[in-house]
Amino acid sequence: MASQEIETLAAALARLPGLGPRSARRAVLWLVKRRENSLGPLLDALEAVRDKLVECDLCSNVDTQNPCGICADPRRDQRSICVVEDVSDLWALDRAKLFTGRYHVLGGKLSAMDGVRPEDLNIGALLERVQAGGIDEVVLAMNATLEGQTTAHYIADRLENFPVRITQLAHGLPVGGELDYLDEGTLAQALRARRPVD
Repeated sequence: MASQEIETLAAALARLPGLGPRSARRAVLWLVKRRENSLGPLLDALEAVRDKLVECDLCSNVDTQNPCGICADPRRDQRSICVVEDVSDLWALDRAKLFTGRYHVLGGKLSAMDGVRPEDLNIGALLERVQAGGIDEVVLAMNATLEGQTTAHYIADRLENFPVRITQLAHGLPVGGELDYLDEGTLAQALRARRPVD
């Protein structure tokens, strides 16, 4: 039996995605065995993130600065916005290094079953960004789920009166798939083959 503190740490790690109770215990044992070199730096990194973590006022990305590093980067194309459901989708697309514009995180997707309505998402802020001008293209990078595509069509309808080109990721993404779980090659192909919304 481990002490209550060690059990509490294992239980906290087990709540992370991809880690069950066994994996969490293995991670705790690894940290304990290497506490001189690993536990301290991990604690320092967690505290630093906890103290500095903010949501970007422009795109809703999560970073340690506001505006986030992507929005503050002058090399980014300010004329194009890629709209994603969640921060994990933004990170997955940006990891591929193929989209050079800026992003907009909705904070979810429309879902009648879950009671998520348009006003529950960050759609109003997107419309304000487009209405302010200077945007040529809005890329709708929703997950290839029924809710994701419903969200994309709703946003496309709301943007149709603005002088912007509305595109979406190409078909070929697996139906029911989520961007965060796709490999970079699949994401790259989907971005290259994006097309206007019908």
